[in-house]
Amino acid sequence: MRVFIVALIFVAGVIVAYFFTRPGEKPLKIYNPIDVESEMVDKDLARKGYGHRIQEFSFLDQTGQSYGSKDLKGKIYVAEYFFTTCGTICPIMNSEMRRVQAAFKGNDNFKILSFTVDPETDSVAQMKTYAEGHGADPNQWHFLTGEKKDLYKLARRSFFVLKPAEAQNQGDVGSDFIHTNYFVLVDTQKRIRGYYDGTDSKEVDKLIKDIQKLLNEK
Repeated sequence: MRVFIVALIFVAGVIVAYFFTRPGEKPLKIYNPIDVESEMVDKDLARKGYGHRIQEFSFLDQTGQSYGSKDLKGKIYVAEYFFTTCGTICPIMNSEMRRVQAAFKGNDNFKILSFTVDPETDSVAQMKTYAEGHGADPNQWHFLTGEKKDLYKLARRSFFVLKPAEAQNQGDVGSDFIHTNYFVLVDTQKRIRGYYDGTDSKEVDKLIKDIQKLLNEK
């Protein structure tokens, strides 16, 4: 009898291990500062290997309303940084982002945030015109503008898409930061769960799958 019980426990353990390790079923990685290229992280955060969360924020969206952390409680979202007058990669990225929006149309548990890196140009009115031109649903896709120092601090210390050296001059329009191509996936607990090349359709396909995976976990 004892042998039978031990064998039963062993078989149960194998089954559980299979379901936790089979391909395609592993949970998404949780990113902390230690997991990101060191040049993208401020020195005081560089060794942090656990517990990173996106900081609290609030900016104006294309409707002129405040939108930020308090509106994102319990939500999954994708963040990008761009500017409306960009004629290189930004149109490609936002064409891909339209695919993301279409994949989750009407799903209130998922949002898209597009932060400007050029708030002097990208006023609320400018962002509204741009958003409408890209078919953005204002209930799901928020184009955010505000104080440059706050936008860049969030990029540098929360999303890790701005090199600290570039932040010294607040990411002038000619800097590499302006052309960052990353989409950043954030879960309901404000943790980074993935980085994706917003100019690569295959990467965006993976992003869409990963968003669905997080939604399924809710």
